Amino acid sequence: MTLANHPWLKAAGVYRDRRVLAILFLGFSSGLPLALTFGTLTLWLAELGISKTTIGLFALVGAPYTFKFLWAPLVDRLPIPLLTRRFGRRRGWALFTQLALMGAIFGLGTTNPAEDPVLTALFALLVAFCSASQDIVIDAYRVEILDEERYGAGAAMIVLGYRIGMLVSGAGALYAASFFGWHTTYFAMAALMVVGMVTVLLNPEPRVHESRESREQQARVSAFLARRPDLPPRLGTALAWIHGAVIAPFAEFMGRRGWLLVLAFILLYKFGDALAGVMSNPFYVELGFTKIEIANISKAFGLAATIIGGILGGLMVSRFGILKSLLYCGLLQAVSNLMFAILAMAGHDLGLLTATIAIENLSGGMGTAAFVAYLSSLCNVAYTATQYALLSSFMAFGRTLLSSGGGWLADRLDWVSFFVLTTFAALPGLLLLIWMARRFQTPAPSPVETVG
Repeated sequence: MTLANHPWLKAAGVYRDRRVLAILFLGFSSGLPLALTFGTLTLWLAELGISKTTIGLFALVGAPYTFKFLWAPLVDRLPIPLLTRRFGRRRGWALFTQLALMGAIFGLGTTNPAEDPVLTALFALLVAFCSASQDIVIDAYRVEILDEERYGAGAAMIVLGYRIGMLVSGAGALYAASFFGWHTTYFAMAALMVVGMVTVLLNPEPRVHESRESREQQARVSAFLARRPDLPPRLGTALAWIHGAVIAPFAEFMGRRGWLLVLAFILLYKFGDALAGVMSNPFYVELGFTKIEIANISKAFGLAATIIGGILGGLMVSRFGILKSLLYCGLLQAVSNLMFAILAMAGHDLGLLTATIAIENLSGGMGTAAFVAYLSSLCNVAYTATQYALLSSFMAFGRTLLSSGGGWLADRLDWVSFFVLTTFAALPGLLLLIWMARRFQTPAPSPVETVG
């Protein structure tokens, strides 16, 4: 076997695909606004002497990220005047949300939180809403422009770009604010939205797809309207649109074999990881690590390990497929929690803290890439934006809900026992994955046909 034909090198070839590289820059555009309404903004508020209570309330501006599935059907189906006709459905919406984000970030930079914190909060909420809307479009674009073999690489690139965007609007913004002030910094961040806009303009619009299910749904709507000639034309058109944009995506997903098991797996796959993660910082503090030590190690080694893990996860999906990659990465995630137990036994040890954060973030990055690829594979490309927004919101809700009991457990167990328990908490999701793989193939959309 020649080196060029080595399976891993052939698998790595997916990262040379222009479409995969485009996802990297779209990921940057997606990650950039996040810190501007969270970490960076709260530091600006604290610097101005805003009360801790008020700063805490600013966390509510992140609500659009959790509830984005509510308006995803509009993003999926509603045309944008001029933009949709000129650039297509996905690219038109992407440019619209990016222009709106640029304006919202600029507007946030013009406010004075000390004089009018309510206006600052409103602009921060607008940034979060536009950012969540952009995420809907970018996720749909990523799923539709890639084939299943490249879902893992696309997931790795979206995570990598997202992290870089957060780094620029986080640490980068803090450096800029130190030299040029907060207003200029936010204006510069608004200008960086050009990166995503240029990426959209340089890449093609995904072709519109139909599936057997979507055609059947359309036929049912047509039959219903034919039986109700008494309906006013506008009302009939509105009902048909609501059915196609809102009802059909959910009905199609729930019509698949084993869909409830799929939702259960989405809830459980990162359960152990989430349970350990929610208590990691209190654990570090209790062992005597300083905030500077935690920040330095998590920023340097943690970020690098997450990026490397994401790339490796994408390679595994390309090499082994989605289901095997989910299993292998899930096992690594579970075992990585034992590093916390070892650190608990060792106590204050910077070398072991570095190893723990590096291994946990490496396995977490691999698992995230495989998991995002899995969620992508579940979407029927006739309803991509709505279904992916629903699945990703369900995943986020599950992680929040299931991990909320981590503090209660940590209060009743010593740290070693707690982290060993989090390792076993990962097993139900993995056992369910094995059972589903053996019982039936993962429910997936039927083949699609290109329209136009």
